[in-house]
Amino acid sequence: MIIKKVILVFFILTVLSLRAEAIKIGLQTDKKEIKIASSVYAEIYDTAKDRLLYEIRPMKVYEFRSKGNELAVIVNKKEVGLGTNQILIRTKTPGFLCCKRAWYRGDFIILNWGNAGATLINKLPLEDYLKGVVPAEMPSKWNTEALRAQAIAARSYAVATRTAGKHASKGFDLVDTTADQAYGGASAEKASTTRAVEDTKGIVLVQDKKVLPTYYHASSGGQTKVWNSGKSFLQSVYSFDEGTKKNGHGVGMSQTGANNLAGKGYNAFQILNYFYKDFKFAKLSDNWDI
Repeated sequence: MIIKKVILVFFILTVLSLRAEAIKIGLQTDKKEIKIASSVYAEIYDTAKDRLLYEIRPMKVYEFRSKGNELAVIVNKKEVGLGTNQILIRTKTPGFLCCKRAWYRGDFIILNWGNAGATLINKLPLEDYLKGVVPAEMPSKWNTEALRAQAIAARSYAVATRTAGKHASKGFDLVDTTADQAYGGASAEKASTTRAVEDTKGIVLVQDKKVLPTYYHASSGGQTKVWNSGKSFLQSVYSFDEGTKKNGHGVGMSQTGANNLAGKGYNAFQILNYFYKDFKFAKLSDNWDI
């Protein structure tokens, strides 16, 4: 345990001054109707005019509809126009919001793009987001060091993707599927994966003071591959998942290989140093926007 703590301190080489704001995850897009609920009392705000619109009661499903250029909510079986095309839903006391049969930390944002339909976004602190990513991406019973490596890789990918503005035109940073990273919200959280996120808080991979998009996949079947040879941090390496069927794009860290390496005694930083090259570890600032 002492050795691992020493290694942890040793590998955090740089502290970045990056502002790590809350991250926005696209949960639903182009919907005529969006159903949400809250575990506690919550409030609906018009974000355009910064005004309170309506109160949501606990454990009751509310249906929001796209109506022309505005949003409406169904109240007592009647449709009530909200007079805006962008709202924020926030719990009044600590609690969770629900959609898609799952509970989520943070706030919900609903945007109405008119003919395209409504978009539901989950806005929350980066570390809380990762608590719903790691167990969705890697079995929670896997080796602790593999889970920690996954947490760091997922954090780096999220920050890099947000910075690149991949989904900026749609009002969010990442989607909740493997098109970016699988994300199951608070409903997916497990004690072991939450510890992995907390143990590695803020740690990312950087190159030339930029956070790297640390691609990863389930398994390579023996050898990882490279999309772009110009990205020096991505190189083809033996993946330590021989005998396993290829699953995923094969670029970057093999999750199965990471767990196998952890079983051989590799810690999270050694695993990441094996699958990615020419980078440094860094730690984000603690200036989270809630």
